Amino acid sequence: MWFEKVARQKSDQEVVDFFVANFVSCNDPETLWIGEMIKEGEERYQNWQKKIQSLSYLFKEESQSLFEENKLEEVFSCSKGHPPLLKRFLTGKVSLETLVIYDKIFSYSNNFDKKLKDPVWETVSRRIKKYNPFLNIDIFRFRKILKEIVLEDS
Repeated sequence: MWFEKVARQKSDQEVVDFFVANFVSCNDPETLWIGEMIKEGEERYQNWQKKIQSLSYLFKEESQSLFEENKLEEVFSCSKGHPPLLKRFLTGKVSLETLVIYDKIFSYSNNFDKKLKDPVWETVSRRIKKYNPFLNIDIFRFRKILKEIVLEDS
């Protein structure tokens, strides 16, 4: 009954976005249950929409913070265990959206998959790969933002 109600209230794309927002917003998408979506779903969806609408600003802020402390090569370096990019995500200083954008630009996740054999990275890697097709962005715009930040800090 709840699914039918959602289908009547939203367009097909909005329904997809609603479920993506809920799966992305929870800590463990595999344990998300319908009761949570009924209670918190609409709020999660609205928060996700706000985040997507301000994605270029969010990406710029997170990238500036990341590159103030690290050089480009260091951000993706697995030589000392978890790279700075992953550590910042785990502490909540970098969003999943930013990880996905970096993956679209640099395709770093396949390299991390080969070098990092631990459950923490495997969980994050899976979330990046599952979310990637649903994050529709102008990659050239984000490359330009990143280029300005990296050249500024050089």
